[in-house]
Amino acid sequence: MTDPPSARPRPDPSTARRGSDLSAADPGPDPSAAHPEYVPAMRRALAEARAAAEHGDIPVGAVVLDAAGTVLGTGHNDRERTGDPTGHAEIIALRAAATTHADGWRLTGCTLVVTLEPCTMCAGAAVAARVARIVYGAPDPKAGAAGSLWDVVRDRRLNHRPEVLADYLAADCAEPLIEFFAHRRVR
Repeated sequence: MTDPPSARPRPDPSTARRGSDLSAADPGPDPSAAHPEYVPAMRRALAEARAAAEHGDIPVGAVVLDAAGTVLGTGHNDRERTGDPTGHAEIIALRAAATTHADGWRLTGCTLVVTLEPCTMCAGAAVAARVARIVYGAPDPKAGAAGSLWDVVRDRRLNHRPEVLADYLAADCAEPLIEFFAHRRVR
């Protein structure tokens, strides 16, 4: 028998990363040195993020790679342009990958590379799609669901738990976000 949600231990908020300034968090060593194979995909995700900013969306980009490193799908935030609340970069990239992957929606063996830590919706979609790995750049202390605020992707109650590489080229990934929000605050 499981404990009711109110009886479960809650994370200690004093240990969580705080604030909206993505540059303030000290992510530690960049995992790109240990995993250089994802650098081209993250650079492509950053190009996708710039495309999102061009039409007024938060600059987040994503790429899905198959096990051999071939790009199966790309996406960038598109909520403002389309009016679709699910128009997150990860969702768009996962949908595109599912149309080309041999096993359809089951993206077994695939890697989701994204410039910002996935939110709960996107983390849940990655788990549901059975991706093998999530590689993300900038942490999201306000809405991140791959370790910063929540840890949906490693929840032992779920049937699938992808590997996570966090803070991958984090400074490069935080830069367009910091610039985007600095412009919005000036208005």
